[in-house]
Amino acid sequence: METALYLLPVTLGDTPVENVLPVYNKEIILGIKHFIVEDVRSARRFLKKVERSIDIDSLTFYPLNKHTSPEDISGYLKPLMSGESMGVISEAGCPAVADPGADVVAIAQREHLPVVPLVGPSSILMSLMASGFNGQSFAFQGYLPIEAGERIKRIKQLEQRVYAEGQTQIFIETPYRNHKMIEDLVRSCRPHTRLCVAADISCPDESIRTLSLGEWAKTKYDYQKTPAIFLLYK
Repeated sequence: METALYLLPVTLGDTPVENVLPVYNKEIILGIKHFIVEDVRSARRFLKKVERSIDIDSLTFYPLNKHTSPEDISGYLKPLMSGESMGVISEAGCPAVADPGADVVAIAQREHLPVVPLVGPSSILMSLMASGFNGQSFAFQGYLPIEAGERIKRIKQLEQRVYAEGQTQIFIETPYRNHKMIEDLVRSCRPHTRLCVAADISCPDESIRTLSLGEWAKTKYDYQKTPAIFLLYK
């Protein structure tokens, strides 16, 4: 296989590996000994899920999260520079998308090192596919502000972009604040503006629902502890 920095998608939740990842990904993973990971414990668990016979103790893991210093990150690619392939593993879904893996990918690109993204589940794209919203123009906004005033202001800005640009707005929230997010959207936006809530993407309990905010105001739902993506469109 080509010596490169491989971006290795992982399953979302407890989805079986064979349901969402190509066999080719497993072949690549078995050829890598150095992994840059968001969380070492979950990365080890994922690798065992891919192949039970993997000798986890023979592998080297480099943690990459919000606490990792720029100095540490800059040294992580030494094995790749020495001719050994490396892998990047996120907590869920695709590395470097809404993920600290982007920092090490940026270094690899700056050093002209080969970067290879592998196929796997992206909750952002999968929710957009199923929403019925504009897939030609869309923006992922990450987390919205927590402070009430700033949050409402941001929601209204995003709704304005929906109508002014015809652009789907995509964002996320911490699961225990999902209901508050829906309540804020109902209170702040036009009743005919549509909201899609995509929860547990690719998992057995997957739920993808698109309604107007006027309809959401009258609907019973339970997303309180569920990873979800929110999409706003006209």
